[in-house]
Amino acid sequence: MHNPLTACSVSYLQGNKAQSEEELEQVLDKVLLLFRFLSGKDVFEAFYKKDLAKRLLLHKSASIDAEKSMLVKLKAECGPQFTAKMEGMFRDVDLSHDVTLAFRDACPTSSGVETSVSILTAGFWPTYPPDDVVLPTELATLQTQFSEFYLSKHGGRKLSWRHVLGSCVLRARFASCGLRELAVSVYQTAVLMLFNDVIDPQSGSLTFGDIKAATSLEDGELRRTLQSLACGKVRILVKEPKGKDIGDEDRFTVNDSLQEPRFRIKVNTVQMRETPQEVAAVNEKVQQDRQYQVDAAIVRIMKTRKTLGHAQLLDELVRQLRFECRREDLKKRIESLIDREYLERDPKDASVYKYLA
Repeated sequence: MHNPLTACSVSYLQGNKAQSEEELEQVLDKVLLLFRFLSGKDVFEAFYKKDLAKRLLLHKSASIDAEKSMLVKLKAECGPQFTAKMEGMFRDVDLSHDVTLAFRDACPTSSGVETSVSILTAGFWPTYPPDDVVLPTELATLQTQFSEFYLSKHGGRKLSWRHVLGSCVLRARFASCGLRELAVSVYQTAVLMLFNDVIDPQSGSLTFGDIKAATSLEDGELRRTLQSLACGKVRILVKEPKGKDIGDEDRFTVNDSLQEPRFRIKVNTVQMRETPQEVAAVNEKVQQDRQYQVDAAIVRIMKTRKTLGHAQLLDELVRQLRFECRREDLKKRIESLIDREYLERDPKDASVYKYLA
């Protein structure tokens, strides 16, 4: 289940730009007071880390200083291990800025496209799924140039590109409102750029199948991307037939009758929405990490005691673990360690465990 305290702190950092430093500290102290009552602090950590990563990568944080102040408080409350990965995320952001500036100086582009790359240390950030999206030629060329530049400076490293949280600013001219800037995701960019050279010039349209073949986006991801472009509040594309769902036979055209007074149109907010799949994945990761912590606690206790009864071991685990855990689940972890020959049952009393060195 999503932790409400995470949403509370995120909402404050994003929505109250005008707060003074003193007011900010007061609010963060109140958040920390609530945080102390949480039993599942590892759940909070997992969701906070995921949301912080999105804010940093999508530049959605209202105040980097406020983010860092919150980390200082969490570190003082829970120790350096609790915030180590999140502090690493901030270091990656700073280093990425320096590398991007060096790349722009070393490889000026003639296309006029300005690029910014975030270099993420795998162990610090949430795990993002790989994708095989076919980038527009301009972006693909820049990606190749950056890879060659970076690897020439850092031999032995490997770059794995993740475009799921990437963003772009496109300039598009509409018949109804003229030149506009579109703040979109990389996936949305890959779709929109196809309309510069449509397969059917007479109708100016592309089918769902045309777009899927040209971009290689996964089916579900492509449908979500097209929904955000053709079925959202601002409709850059027009879908035929009309409707909220994306069908295999749908056709799409550029919305030349777009009426939008703002020069820059933001349509990439879909990336900030938390899907049920994301929540389930984070909870599953937390449960896996908890299993490792339980196993380590059992081995640590038994290594010290050598021999211990079942009830006494469970009581000791409940005292040492920093999260609530059912005794049935603890028993399963004990059985797992017996199977892996870390422990054994006493031949004379099955309720007593012995540590195997």
